[in-house]
Amino acid sequence: MNSLVNYDDSDSETEDDRSPHTPQVPKALPMNLVQHQPQSNTTVPSSSPDTLAGTSSFGSLTTQYPVHVPNYSSAYKGLSNSTMKVTVLPPQKRYQPSSEGVVKPYVPKRLRQDQSNLSVEVKGGESVTSQDLISHSARNIYRVSDYIGPHLPLKYQSSGIPTKVIFRMKEHTGPVNRVQWCPMKEFSHLLLSASMDGTCKVWDAVDSGKCLCTISCHRAAVRDAQWSKCGRKILTGGFDAFLHLTDIETGKDLFTAKNEFKISATRFHPCDQNLFICGGFSPAVTAYDVRMGKVINVYRASVQQHFDLLFLQDGREFLSTTDCVSRDSADRTIIAWDFATAAKVSNQIFHERYTCPSLALHPKESVFAAQTNGNYIAIFSTQRPYKMNKKKRFEGHKVEGFAVGCEFSPDGSIIVTGSSEGSIIFYNYYTSQIIQTLSSNESACVGVHYHSVLPSLLATCYWDGEIQIWE
Repeated sequence: MNSLVNYDDSDSETEDDRSPHTPQVPKALPMNLVQHQPQSNTTVPSSSPDTLAGTSSFGSLTTQYPVHVPNYSSAYKGLSNSTMKVTVLPPQKRYQPSSEGVVKPYVPKRLRQDQSNLSVEVKGGESVTSQDLISHSARNIYRVSDYIGPHLPLKYQSSGIPTKVIFRMKEHTGPVNRVQWCPMKEFSHLLLSASMDGTCKVWDAVDSGKCLCTISCHRAAVRDAQWSKCGRKILTGGFDAFLHLTDIETGKDLFTAKNEFKISATRFHPCDQNLFICGGFSPAVTAYDVRMGKVINVYRASVQQHFDLLFLQDGREFLSTTDCVSRDSADRTIIAWDFATAAKVSNQIFHERYTCPSLALHPKESVFAAQTNGNYIAIFSTQRPYKMNKKKRFEGHKVEGFAVGCEFSPDGSIIVTGSSEGSIIFYNYYTSQIIQTLSSNESACVGVHYHSVLPSLLATCYWDGEIQIWE
């Protein structure tokens, strides 16, 4: 009896010793290529050296199918024991011969979704599944830090001045634009960073100084990033003109919006986390509602670019800084907007010929600070007409050439700022005097942020891609 399967270009000597009555079961069966034809003894020719033709008889029908033998050699080139970035892909369907007593477990659709927006650093080439990735996030990210835990029930003391660097984190390959501690005190060991290398990273910046996960959903530089109040979502905007709202625990992209301009600033509404605004290389600032999935307001000004955005305490108004400077006064340098009506409240707030790359809100008093390119920080009232305090001016650091950020300490007694020379300067808010100057990097320090639980813990970021944690 002739064999029903014809093998072409086979070099194996063991195939001749097998019994012709032994059924040949292929390793992979493409179900969409199965055809039913009347029974025939005609041998089916193969179409290529890598394709085998097989037949199988079922009663009066003969099933004819091609079996493709893929080449796996190229898939393993370049693998080593070095650190690799692994992106979880959807599970592939694979044919397996039926066997009694074997039940394939059901995997929910939510766990089969593509996790490509969340990349995890894995040592030694160890592979991970979607479930492993979610478990990794829940176990290692959202926990109470051993170091911060004892301080949570205590009342925050007066802010202190750090004296030494405890962590230097250098995994970003481009300048780091922003660092921010997680606003949830239970998870405040987490530090968010946004970089010009196109990624955002979440760090354990208190216990280990290690990167816990990397978000790489942007295709260009990430200019700004912000935590949600719950500490489980991150809003990012970049030079690819995309907005992304990402769930850190699952890696799922909850909201995506494409703008017509490069984004340089994003801010959540302080009272409703479903609302946020963004601005950048455009005369307009746009407001989004995640529930509706669209733009709900557009705030237009006669400018070319918006540098920074800041919501005031109740969220009814917000401020934007622009690149517009007139001859004799800085007309429209800082603009106040009504959030609900998109009306311009005031554009005559700052009357000096300098732009303001960053803004900061005082945690207790009704004032805000504006970092200016005149190498000083100015103080303004948050109440109309937003009058500038001419008796308070914090100067002694250099800013020109970089978008240097400034922040208040949690108790409001200290203003801390970076500088284009790489120094960190601490000012006494009440006396406007310099308290301390720290320097540990030759690159420009463009971002600073005080910890909300530990009084002297500070995060700083630099133009060379380094992040430092001070204590």
